[in-house]
Amino acid sequence: MDIAQIIDHTMLKPEATQETIRRYCAEARTYGFATVCVNSCHAALVASELKGTGIKTCCVVGFPLGAMLTGVKAFEAEAAVKAGAEEVDMVINIGGIKDGNMDLVTDDIRVVVEAAKPALVKVIIETCLLSDEEKIAACKAAVRAGAAYVKTSTGFSTGGATVDDVKLMRQTVGNQAKVKASGSIRTREFACQLVEAGADRIGAGNGVVLLK
Repeated sequence: MDIAQIIDHTMLKPEATQETIRRYCAEARTYGFATVCVNSCHAALVASELKGTGIKTCCVVGFPLGAMLTGVKAFEAEAAVKAGAEEVDMVINIGGIKDGNMDLVTDDIRVVVEAAKPALVKVIIETCLLSDEEKIAACKAAVRAGAAYVKTSTGFSTGGATVDDVKLMRQTVGNQAKVKASGSIRTREFACQLVEAGADRIGAGNGVVLLK
């Protein structure tokens, strides 16, 4: 399986320097990754480094907690897109899900989806913090709000992607959205298992390792 073209080559560490970001972009050009995924302060740099390659610039929004005001997420998404982001990975309002306030959760996503246009939005539901019922509700909210993807994890919480979660998310969204698996994906074997379970995209900070 050639998985390079579905990998979001990801560098979200707060200490990442411009040199590090340029290295990730160079690796993406070499191996043909889908995107380079970074914090929004690096959006313009990545867009410049990847110009003309067909590799997209991806930025995270509301990261990693998802607990800020909706308007702040929307502002960040719009600014990131203006800087060159073509994909936006937003963190859902996790507390809203735990409260069962799905109107709040859905509106939070919808406002970011609108602000990010024409970029597509992936919704990080942080599966490690949710029950299966909450995961299903979160995925349904993302679909209602017009998100392009549901995504398992930030990689900054208590756990990452699992095969069972990817299967559940795929079953829930069907063909209404795609699924991105991310967090703790450290081997090619595991990445392939996640793809077989239904993942359309893989987010990993070690994309080059996953090709070996």
